[in-house]
Amino acid sequence: MTIKEKAPLRFRHEWKHLISPQDDLLISQRLRKLFPHDPHAGSHGFYRVSSLYFDTPYDKALREKVDGVNRREKFRLRHYNDDLSFIRLERKMKSSGLCAKQSARLSLEETRRLLEGDYDFLLQREEPLLIDFYSKLKGQMLRPRTLVVYDREPFLYAPGNVRITLDRNLRTGLASTDFLSPPPFPAPVSDGLTVLEVKYDNFLPEIVQMTVQTPDRRAGAYSKYAVCRRYD
Repeated sequence: MTIKEKAPLRFRHEWKHLISPQDDLLISQRLRKLFPHDPHAGSHGFYRVSSLYFDTPYDKALREKVDGVNRREKFRLRHYNDDLSFIRLERKMKSSGLCAKQSARLSLEETRRLLEGDYDFLLQREEPLLIDFYSKLKGQMLRPRTLVVYDREPFLYAPGNVRITLDRNLRTGLASTDFLSPPPFPAPVSDGLTVLEVKYDNFLPEIVQMTVQTPDRRAGAYSKYAVCRRYD
């Protein structure tokens, strides 16, 4: 077996804030006047994100997040707008406050096999991410734990390679059961709050800083996965 070379990791800055509906209204109006939507969001500017997170029997990913471990990772499957023709496996990594992400496409059939506990096809793909995922499915007993669903409004700003997102209506469901057949009304868990995220490379332009400012935002780490795990 010839393993493909790993793509170099690109770590970026990332910060998150919880904001009230009133602040959401104010900030979203500013953003729409100044920055374009991500073209993947379509003409209406929104898309739905559905992610299935994996964890060990001892909740390694959850505990490392809660404990603030400096170097940590999470694996998840993800699709958008319930479109099962485009499913990705992603690994999100954090190190010294910076974040990076690796991804690999999976077919619907491969995803079904994965959720049924058939992992051998991952080795046949010869991609480093999939091989590492296979080793942790076997060695750490990673398994699907929680479905995380939300509605995202994304904006882009080229200087600094900035991406600003407003994530609303956070909700959860049964792990592998609901990922490929999401229920019409998953359980809401956001308490009406919006998650404001800003990601950028080496610098954050002043215009972005000014646009997302609000006196009432709650600064600090926020994990959609950890919030949804409260409802297991």
